[in-house]
Amino acid sequence: MKIYDKLFIDGRWTFPDSDSDAIDVINPYTEAVCGQVPSANEADTNAAVMAARNAFDAWAATAPEKRAALIQHLAQKLMEYTDEISQTITMELGMPISMSTTIQSGLPAGSMSSYVDLAKNLQVREEIGNSIVIKEPAGVCAFITPWNYPLHQIVGKVAPALAAGCTMLVKPSSETPLNAFILAKITQEIGLPNGVFNLVTGSGELVGEALCRHPQVDLISFTGSTHAGRRIGTIAAQGIKRLTLELGGKSTNIILEDADFEKAVSNGVKNMFLNSGQTCSALSRMLVPENLLDQAAAIAKDTALKLKVGDPADAGVFMGPLVSRKQQQRVLNYIKQGIEQGAELICGGTDIPDHLKSGYFVMPTIFSHVSNQMTIAKEEIFGPVLCIIPFKDETDAVNIANDSIYGLSGAVWSKDQDRAIKIAEKLRTGQVAINGGRHNILAPFGGYKQSGRGREFGKFGLEEFLEIKSIQL
Repeated sequence: MKIYDKLFIDGRWTFPDSDSDAIDVINPYTEAVCGQVPSANEADTNAAVMAARNAFDAWAATAPEKRAALIQHLAQKLMEYTDEISQTITMELGMPISMSTTIQSGLPAGSMSSYVDLAKNLQVREEIGNSIVIKEPAGVCAFITPWNYPLHQIVGKVAPALAAGCTMLVKPSSETPLNAFILAKITQEIGLPNGVFNLVTGSGELVGEALCRHPQVDLISFTGSTHAGRRIGTIAAQGIKRLTLELGGKSTNIILEDADFEKAVSNGVKNMFLNSGQTCSALSRMLVPENLLDQAAAIAKDTALKLKVGDPADAGVFMGPLVSRKQQQRVLNYIKQGIEQGAELICGGTDIPDHLKSGYFVMPTIFSHVSNQMTIAKEEIFGPVLCIIPFKDETDAVNIANDSIYGLSGAVWSKDQDRAIKIAEKLRTGQVAINGGRHNILAPFGGYKQSGRGREFGKFGLEEFLEIKSIQL
């Protein structure tokens, strides 16, 4: 059990201002308390903001090469802490340990490392005609992060902010906050200047909103639900603060008739059930030609039934529990709606096998003969529920894909790559994978429509943390 009783403010571990109850962190497999973190109040939040404000001028003036060296040291330390990070996140989130090692620990280290050269080579002055254009750090940044890929989402904000010369406050999700304390410890170990990185834990309603309202916060970056994003956007607008939002998704996986059908369907199923379906960019709507609908359903069912569900500490497990009982009940309610609205249940459902009665499990669930107007096809479920939807032709597939309030991710499968790219260009979404194209940490990540605004990762993420000034000569 990991117990943290102090916040990290101005380079020091500090007891919270009040004696309010600590926040219990629940292991979603055992359903037992596995850790505790402090519950900060507005005074703690204010102290952290002022620490970041007081540190800003010196950090902003630090040479890019020195910032790059500290980022590199931070990336190296993250690699050294791989085992502790992966085990911690498996304990608090429930992702199987083999995946936590590569995704929840390895990916953040890689993302941090990718900003070394970007920081070192940052061009902050450019002459355009009779003007000098200068790029400057945006200022004090507040980061409010989610529980599903906790450290990765924190690093996706912290790394570019450090590279740009910003100071920051991190408020992690109360469901999975323990990993953030490891990061705070690492920043202290590498000698990051006091006040550059600050960590406060607490509720979104109290700590999160206090950060968004604070007059000394210049930029807010939030990853989470579209509902919460609307609330944060409303508060940020009162102070005309810079704002980036990475929100929900209901992404489509378009599989054309000329694709390697078995590979495409199987890949799509595994993508959907990764992290128990708790992925904003999950390909939750599989679109297939109507004459191949039954074939797709058979392949999908066969793939899903081979996925091992159980103890996330078991190296052979593909899918662990959901993060909380609340999330489990939310997903089960969506499954009930899918059945009630007439979708054909192919596998999974609301029944949980006896050997999984402990833990917040939902079995890999697949619906076929789904209409895009059904609730399960329209709303983000954020659990292991896949909808298979038939389409008549390419135009119909694109129309179905774009008929959503979201636009975060997508995929197209075809043996003709040029054909797939042409379809990808018609999709109103932030990123599209062609034939299982791999994730690229240097490519921009973000969404269209109600999936958010702004981009993370690579040079595109760095630009979000820079203000632009022009001087006319």
